[in-house]
Amino acid sequence: MSERQAGDRHVYEYAVLRVVPRIERGECINAGVLVYCRPLGFVAARTHLDEARLLALDPDVDLAGVRAALRAAEQVCAGGDAAGQAARDDAGRRFRWLIAPRSTVVQPGPVHTGLTADPAAETERLLRVLVQ
Repeated sequence: MSERQAGDRHVYEYAVLRVVPRIERGECINAGVLVYCRPLGFVAARTHLDEARLLALDPDVDLAGVRAALRAAEQVCAGGDAAGQAARDDAGRRFRWLIAPRSTVVQPGPVHTGLTADPAAETERLLRVLVQ
C-alpha cells in the first residue's frame, strides 16, 4: 500500500494523550490527540482537559502541572520558539518524541493509522470523538 491512497488522501498516524493521575491505579482520562502526516510534513496536538472528571479520579491531582504538560505537547507540535530544543526538529522527530513511552501523569497511548485528505480537520475530528 502506498502512502497516497484514493486520490488526495494521505496516511497519517495518531495517538491519544492520556492523563493518568495515579499510576498505581491505572485509571486515566483522554485529554488530547497527536496527529502526524509524513507526506504533508504535518504534526499537531489538540487538547481538552475535563477537569471535573480528572478531579473525580484524584482530588489531589496537580491541575496546573497537567495543563502545563498538555500545553507543552501543543507547543512542541507547533514548533517555533515555544517548542524549545524541539523547534529545530522536523515534524516526524517531534511526533516520535511525544509518543515515546513515559511514566508521567500525561502519557501517549498506542499509535494508530488512518487516511485523510485534511490532517488538520482530522485532528479536530479525533479530538471530538476520542476526547470531548
